[in-house]
Amino acid sequence: MTTQWSAPAKLNLFLYITGRRPDGYHLLQTLFQFLDYGDTLTIEPVNSSNIRLINPLPGVDDANNLIFRAATLLQCYLREKKNIFTPLGADIQLDKRLPMGGGLGGGSSDAATTLVALNHLWHGGLDLDELAVLGLILGADVPVFIRGHAAFAEGIGERLTPANPPEKWYLVATPGVSISTPVIFTDPALKRDSPIRSLETLLALPFANDCEPIARKRFYEVEQHLSWLLEYAPSRLTGTGSCVFAQFDTETAARQVLEQAPAWMRCFVARGVNVSSLHNTLVGVN
Repeated sequence: MTTQWSAPAKLNLFLYITGRRPDGYHLLQTLFQFLDYGDTLTIEPVNSSNIRLINPLPGVDDANNLIFRAATLLQCYLREKKNIFTPLGADIQLDKRLPMGGGLGGGSSDAATTLVALNHLWHGGLDLDELAVLGLILGADVPVFIRGHAAFAEGIGERLTPANPPEKWYLVATPGVSISTPVIFTDPALKRDSPIRSLETLLALPFANDCEPIARKRFYEVEQHLSWLLEYAPSRLTGTGSCVFAQFDTETAARQVLEQAPAWMRCFVARGVNVSSLHNTLVGVN
């Protein structure tokens, strides 16, 4: 049976870097919220042990493809830890809407959806805690997508506290450049000493992103898009970029600005949601 699964985008509504560990990983405080917009995975279990990507991403081999890595990781875990020896194969097709290196969490969301969907389709029986542990192997952002609820993240992003920020409307601009996280985190000018504050305190302050000045300095396209959005509404970088977003109280207000966007801007309007569409999909198939 073929099923379709949502892999939603996320925004970092704020992101503060509070320090750096001896191993080089940065400590942070960030607030994740999902969008009602993202990629879609079509998955069909097969009567073999083969994991097949129907339309692999150009230039990305299986060893670096997070969907393939997530599927094989779960396959091995279910065999070794849960003694499940049914075929555990699948054909997976990706309808890619989220840009790579855009800070919208596309790769992490695809990996999380793969784990959640295949756990269901293969009757793996893992709960969200077990899936989140597996997801962390693939990337620090994967567990928040697995859990499917807006969250305040601390540490290196692995300590999650459910949160319920206002569900605003956003005009998201995609500058068309891919920004590797290490490019931002290794910049000597990056601010790394934001104070550690409670979520309650942070929600009462204007939101900001410590990575934004570096992204604007190093990538002209980010500076160009963000400068234009700031003329209309509070706007910020998400994650380490390159996507930027403007915040609105209503869909109408967001679409009015979208209509004025110049031809060189690529944008979409989406609503922030505190429960991800992946978990709505999971409820629908159960």
